[in-house]
Amino acid sequence: MDPIQHVVSYKSGQKQVLKSNGCESKIYINSSHNVRLCEVLQSLRKEELFCDIKLQTDDGKKVYGHKVVLVSASPYFRAMFTSFTESDKDLVNIKELDSNILQLLVDYIYTGEIIVTEQNVLVLLPAAVLLQLDYVKSTCVEFLQNQLNPSNCLGIKEFADFYNCMELLSSSEEYIKKYFLKVVETDEFLSLSSEEVIKLISRDDINVPFEEKIFECVINWVKQELDCRYDSLPILMEHVRLSLAPQEYISIKVVEEPLLKNNTKCKDFVIEALNFHILKKHQHITIPQTIRNSPRQSGQKFILGICADSSIMNKCYTIWYEPLTKLLHKTTEMSMRYGLCALALIKEHLVFALGNNYNNSRSIEMLDLSSQTLKWVSTVEMLVDRNYFGVGVLDDRIYAFGGFSGVSYLKSAEVFDVSIQEWRLVSSMSNKRMNLGVGILNNHIYVVGGYKYPFSLTSVECYDPSLDTWTPVTKMSTSRRCPGIGVLDGVMYAIGGECKDNTSSMIHKSVEAYTPIAEVWSPIADMHLCRSNPSVVTFNGLLYVMGGFDGSTHLDSVEIYDPNTKIWTIEPLSTSVEVIYGAVVVDKPPHLKTD
Repeated sequence: MDPIQHVVSYKSGQKQVLKSNGCESKIYINSSHNVRLCEVLQSLRKEELFCDIKLQTDDGKKVYGHKVVLVSASPYFRAMFTSFTESDKDLVNIKELDSNILQLLVDYIYTGEIIVTEQNVLVLLPAAVLLQLDYVKSTCVEFLQNQLNPSNCLGIKEFADFYNCMELLSSSEEYIKKYFLKVVETDEFLSLSSEEVIKLISRDDINVPFEEKIFECVINWVKQELDCRYDSLPILMEHVRLSLAPQEYISIKVVEEPLLKNNTKCKDFVIEALNFHILKKHQHITIPQTIRNSPRQSGQKFILGICADSSIMNKCYTIWYEPLTKLLHKTTEMSMRYGLCALALIKEHLVFALGNNYNNSRSIEMLDLSSQTLKWVSTVEMLVDRNYFGVGVLDDRIYAFGGFSGVSYLKSAEVFDVSIQEWRLVSSMSNKRMNLGVGILNNHIYVVGGYKYPFSLTSVECYDPSLDTWTPVTKMSTSRRCPGIGVLDGVMYAIGGECKDNTSSMIHKSVEAYTPIAEVWSPIADMHLCRSNPSVVTFNGLLYVMGGFDGSTHLDSVEIYDPNTKIWTIEPLSTSVEVIYGAVVVDKPPHLKTD
């Protein structure tokens, strides 16, 4: 049937009927209707038209509105105008609120828009809680979460606790735990009561890589108001896990602290800590467990590494290093023999060891940290024979770059997908290189330096896995073969390494840092020792640089860099090891035996 026959022209007095072609009814929605309605209501309110309620604050200012609109948005107003005496009034006193804040909130009810600033947020949030405006409350919480910094997090935590804002309370507590060492340097911390300080320092889960920092913050707090705080020192020192501080630090810094010398109770804690270190040297003696020699929960993360046995060349073991206690344990032997090894952590519990096996340069071993046995097992081999190559992990995939085939230098690259247990080739690098460093930054993989006869390299390349492409990056200021690479807070560090040509070589203790926004390498403070091929990990906002070769011997020490103070500290390893090949940070397996 011709559609024109369905058109019915209008005739006065005649009932109109549209002949059906079988189409169903349709609902049409005007998306701008509600917006326009709110705009009109707001306009009427500003002109004080049809308003049936005036809200008056203590300063005498009045905010006009329509009861039905306020009731529809706020359970507070709904209760006021339906269940209480205010229901029959056209003027209501709101004593709890500032007039400007009340105006903002009523404007929000009519417009859906709210302005949150540093100046009004601490008044706006409790007002939103009072009027039960959940969206405004949540925006204030989000605003304060974004404002958290070491100098205000303690105050925000107290504010959140007072107004029962559990989400903000949780966020501020997590921030305090994570940035504890920065928080204790602020005026907010120094103004806390002794009870509040004890609550902080007694927690198991604060991120404190060095227990001596707890001791120092306690001493600083007491000295801030010495006359009235000195009597609190013994109860504060009871919560300092002094035994976890280095023995040398205790002997020099703690023993000589004037505030402790004439305090009998505090001297007992110092003696206890020194005795702990004496007993620790005698492994056949069981040390009584107390709160003051128990690592905090943040210390339950270990740095897992691979080391060579000092007496049997190329025999490899698993090592577990505790950053907080600075103890190193040597456990499981590996079945393979490596001259160089890199470690890769996948899905938080699968550790892959890749390296130079003298019998098979493609072989790989895997350690499942969730397994009761903690045993290394062989897994899928690489596609290409390669030694002295670089390894990086991104999106739970392991990438292997370059290396040496035994005959030639390589620029090929391959990736292992653990979900399908398969290696595949990806685009090759622009340059052939071995002994290269690898860093992961902003979902890109950087290959740094390396060696191609006869020179070590300054060049850097960046791989984008989503495009399978390589692009050149600003060169380093110096050539580095076997550099350690660390990434911390969006900055990539090239650490140590060797400058080598066909006539000479030099091991670096220098370090340079790359910032992707500026696209430049900048020098930072030198390490204490020259290190080629060190293992580098990030833990608790610090860079840990372990082992390495100084040109004459393999090093059994760890250097730690704090980007805030720009200072390196050095610690000896508690157990001597010949070579540390690679390292990753893992959660301590509950069944790990380190005694």
